[in-house]
Amino acid sequence: MDTRELLLTRSSQANERLHAMIPGGAHTYAKGDDQYPEGLAPVISHGHGAHVWDVDGNRYLEYGSGLRSVSLGHAHPRVIEAVRRELDRGSNFVRPSIMEVEAAERFLATVPTAEMVKFAKNGSDATTAAVRLARAVTGRPRVAVCGDHPFFSVDDWFIGTTPMSAGIPAAITDLTVAFPYGDLAATEALLTRFRGEIACLILEPATYAEPPVGYLAGLRELAHRHGCLLVFDEMITGLRWSEAGAQGLYGVVPDLSTFGKALGNGFAVSALAGRREVMERGGLRHPGDRVFLLSTTHGAETHSLAAAMAVLDTYVEEGITAQLHALGERLAAGVRDAAAVHGVADHLVVRGRASNLVFATLDEKGEPSQEYRTLFLRELLAGGVLAPSFVVSSALSEDDIDRTVDVVARACAVYRRALDAADPTPWVLGRPVKPVFRRLA
Repeated sequence: MDTRELLLTRSSQANERLHAMIPGGAHTYAKGDDQYPEGLAPVISHGHGAHVWDVDGNRYLEYGSGLRSVSLGHAHPRVIEAVRRELDRGSNFVRPSIMEVEAAERFLATVPTAEMVKFAKNGSDATTAAVRLARAVTGRPRVAVCGDHPFFSVDDWFIGTTPMSAGIPAAITDLTVAFPYGDLAATEALLTRFRGEIACLILEPATYAEPPVGYLAGLRELAHRHGCLLVFDEMITGLRWSEAGAQGLYGVVPDLSTFGKALGNGFAVSALAGRREVMERGGLRHPGDRVFLLSTTHGAETHSLAAAMAVLDTYVEEGITAQLHALGERLAAGVRDAAAVHGVADHLVVRGRASNLVFATLDEKGEPSQEYRTLFLRELLAGGVLAPSFVVSSALSEDDIDRTVDVVARACAVYRRALDAADPTPWVLGRPVKPVFRRLA
């Protein structure tokens, strides 16, 4: 084989140290070394712009940075400067800081479909708060999640529905039901089956395909007709679809929505936003039972709020969403052309909105294949591209995209040889990468 093997001696040693002290060897399952070819899981030293360096000194073009959170590139100057201004002013106080006012005003000005906002540290904080709030407002126990979307929360109400349900009582899992994306009739049948029991419908407003015409508006009408709330999980679509998220792009206003990832450009910040009359149930200016909505020690830590404000300003003033789309369109076109030239267009498939591209690796029968994913990732890494997805950041240049396409083309040539052999094993070189959600380690 002509694959250039990486030298990852220090990364391998660091991975052993990680597993000795940290369950899973990472603080996020999607960052685990089981997601990468055996022996090729780099441990990162630092990053700048669209590049990262591992502890062995190898440099990579990086995609999907920070699990899609770093959309402006690492150490973006406007974000870092905003944080630096706050470093010697303290980070957390016994009362709200003025920055909480300013950050809320900035967020609501950017996402005008929301009337109130509360900040937290991660997406699960926000989605679980939305579920709790919906249950309190409606007095109903069940939650309906979109079964076609992979992740909503680390908390029991969602994780109990995945293959990694160990430790979660069935009584909790039974309160979560699923509906299919894009199918209003099936969703209405679910709401009818559990009439008066479902507190909310929660979904990503869009993923790898555009929502069917009228679907989101129809879902809102359906939810309200059945007395439940509509919750948009905008962790990914927020900012990447438009500065105001998918709700701003498609013009459909949910009762509640959650934001994160791109909001902090890698700093820990998320947000729950929504209609005042619903959100205020977690406040002090209403006559009903109090809802323990979000009360986190570090939720309004000032450095992350400063980062979020800088991110919002950068997106609006520099047209970042449009830049992401242009870069993604160039990348998608290049990858598809390379796949076609090497005869693997039906096996290496690029999907999604241009600002949020993923790829699928299919075998000889057209079925999803972890073995072919392993082969493809191995070839990308050998070419200096770290890409669990093709999600772009605005730090990428057109030359970076073209270089990536060149590496993909070489990978496609190897992919074709493996398909012709009807056996990718010689190019996998070890155990295949594994799905995150699985029952056994």
